[in-house]
Amino acid sequence: MKTSAFILFFSIVLVIYGLANGYIFMRGLQAIPVGSAWRPWYFTGFWFIAFTFILARIMERAYPCGFTGIITWIGSFWLAFMLYFIMIALLIDFARVINHFFHIFPQSFYIDYQRTKLIVLFSSMALVTIIVAVGFINARMPRIRKLELNIRKNVTGDKTLKLVVVSDVHLGTIIAKRKANRLVATINELNPDLVLFAGDLVDEDLAPVIKNNLGANLLQIRSKLGVYAITGNHEYIGGVEPAVKYLRDHGINVLRDTAILIGSQFYLVGREDRDRPRFTGKKRKDLNELLQEVDRSLPVILLDHQPFDLERSVEQGVDLQLSGHTHHGQMWPFNYITSAMYEISCGYRQIGKTHFYVSTGFGTWGPPVRLGNRPEIVQIKLTFD
Repeated sequence: MKTSAFILFFSIVLVIYGLANGYIFMRGLQAIPVGSAWRPWYFTGFWFIAFTFILARIMERAYPCGFTGIITWIGSFWLAFMLYFIMIALLIDFARVINHFFHIFPQSFYIDYQRTKLIVLFSSMALVTIIVAVGFINARMPRIRKLELNIRKNVTGDKTLKLVVVSDVHLGTIIAKRKANRLVATINELNPDLVLFAGDLVDEDLAPVIKNNLGANLLQIRSKLGVYAITGNHEYIGGVEPAVKYLRDHGINVLRDTAILIGSQFYLVGREDRDRPRFTGKKRKDLNELLQEVDRSLPVILLDHQPFDLERSVEQGVDLQLSGHTHHGQMWPFNYITSAMYEISCGYRQIGKTHFYVSTGFGTWGPPVRLGNRPEIVQIKLTFD
């Protein structure tokens, strides 16, 4: 990404972030009486927490340490709190507008208006805390999603193939040793023939991955036919070449616009992430070019991180496409946005003769919170007939 474009993008994000936090701050401040000793504490505490996420993103790359990890956790949680505080504040303001015209609030509401405002403030804080806590627990409880699919092509040798597919792990400060251990243990329990990572295996910054030695976990994955991955947009955000080298040094075969024949049975095709031009100025290969030397009489399995342009896979005779990226919104109500943006926001669908699966992902980006969907590891049993 060009420096000027990055500065413009970062500036826009910073302005929006500042305005959103300013709105929450002012609504909270209105509930604290003028002259109260709590006002200076509220001001200092609010803005410290509000900017921990930005501070953490800077420190995580430059100086990864225990303190940086704490700041990262605080800042990440604040993103979830910020979302639901804004939603509640907007809902309250909407109710105030309705009340202005139709007087829906009872008179008792105004008897001690300052006390009422404090009750609303603390009730909102309690409600948002419960919502975020539920989302945090949910994000730590991945499910095993099982599918059985048939590909109508003949192969020599085994007529079945057991895949374990994982996307959007986001290894780093939030998804660290404990969750990486659980991921690897679950994969090995499923006894896969082939393990596939559909992008965003690491988060933006490689430093926490190296510091926590998370590559050692990846080396423990057992698979008969190997472990393969593709790049996602987050590998590019953090620096794709160091990320790919680290993964390859720790037992992951990273496919970068590459098609390989596995066991003379099927082709595995891995695309570079769709955002490659934005970060490097170089285009990824067109799917037609990538499949030019592929024998389409054999099964073709495609890894493509972002599930755009699905019709191209159908046209090119891909049998199974595996994607991630969407997180299915990760936190309600963003699932409505991803459902509008993508033909498949999550789950399985067959279009023509092509099977598609878009995973909700194993990890999280930003807040370690999921609401409205579950993290998952996908087990697919393929039958060739």
